[in-house]
Amino acid sequence: MRVLFLTHRLPYPPNRGDRIRAYHLLRVIAGSAEVSLLSLVHSDEEERQARHLQALATVTTVRIPRTSNLISAAMALPGRQPLTHVLLNSPEVGRAIREMVGTRSPDVVLAYCSGMAQYLYTPPLAGLPAVLDMVDLDSEKWQALSRTANWPMHSIYRREALRLQAFEKVATDTAAATTVVNERERTAVLSINPDAAVRVISNGIDAAHFRSLKSPSDTSNVVFCGVFNYRPNEMGAIWLAKEVWPLVRRRVPSATLTLVGMDPTRNVRQLAADRSITVTGAVPDVRPYLWRSAVAAAPLAVSRGIQNKVLEALAAGLPSVVTPSVAAGLPAAVLPGCEIASTPTEFANSLTDLLNAAPADRCYRAHAACLDTLTWDSQLMPMVDLLRSVTRSESATPVLT
Repeated sequence: MRVLFLTHRLPYPPNRGDRIRAYHLLRVIAGSAEVSLLSLVHSDEEERQARHLQALATVTTVRIPRTSNLISAAMALPGRQPLTHVLLNSPEVGRAIREMVGTRSPDVVLAYCSGMAQYLYTPPLAGLPAVLDMVDLDSEKWQALSRTANWPMHSIYRREALRLQAFEKVATDTAAATTVVNERERTAVLSINPDAAVRVISNGIDAAHFRSLKSPSDTSNVVFCGVFNYRPNEMGAIWLAKEVWPLVRRRVPSATLTLVGMDPTRNVRQLAADRSITVTGAVPDVRPYLWRSAVAAAPLAVSRGIQNKVLEALAAGLPSVVTPSVAAGLPAAVLPGCEIASTPTEFANSLTDLLNAAPADRCYRAHAACLDTLTWDSQLMPMVDLLRSVTRSESATPVLT
């Protein structure tokens, strides 16, 4: 079986949510198929990482022209095209796809997220069997963000939600199959397209990779991992630092907070003006920060899909305090390792109760989460079976009109 895999970001290093799932999909599929990977890249450094994937696939990268795409996005505001597609457009994509397909036509195309689904409906991919790994419903995220944003972002987010939802409805109708990470996302897809062929293929966790070989940390550090130019993470960090953290410090004066992750915005960096808060920026490995912490936080008001950061923290032995939005996307098997809190007071109370617990008790709480059945291979192998079945059925993807 020959698979053409389209991703909106190079799936290496697997250091953020979209890259993590895409990397493991590539790894698992490559064990059973011949894979050609076409990835959009956004920087020279990202492009240089492609060499790490050459043992798994034939890799082609296409650079996204960021500045010109931002101008195009502004000009596209009055139109009907989703800005997601404008921002993920490159004049080189068509040429790259023609060269890859011309060399050896794939049996099936796998498009990662709605941003790459736009390329399924243009020659030479139109008419080939295709699977859309929606992961989660992007239009729902933009809708949620529009409810709390100020003008003009409220209007822009609302526009994107409507335009992207219209595309998602047609895309899920014409793809041979659509996959999502949990039942919440499946329900969301069916709400916009009741006839969609939707299947849940969830995320996994390499628990052994994150497990600490040392005794549980006796610090009073809370850790929140994420990409901090991603609006939901940025909002969560600011809410945690400004609304929750002062309440925690009143009860646990020695408590510290570490915000670990790449691309912190100016607003996030300014949170480090509080000496009890550290903003790391990009780090080569999040594990040492997890192992030096007592509790993990996932304070996202807007959350779609599965938050890998929670699974990683639990595997590292940290109980996690999460919002209801985050909890709703998690596998039921991991919820025993989590506290669910909505308001600043509830969130602060959960954090301080766990900080005041003995290190061994915190570790015991984290290990109440059942991660043994959530390996990446077991979770993603159904994708291989699905791709094979789509190929055998010779399902065709009509041209999008």
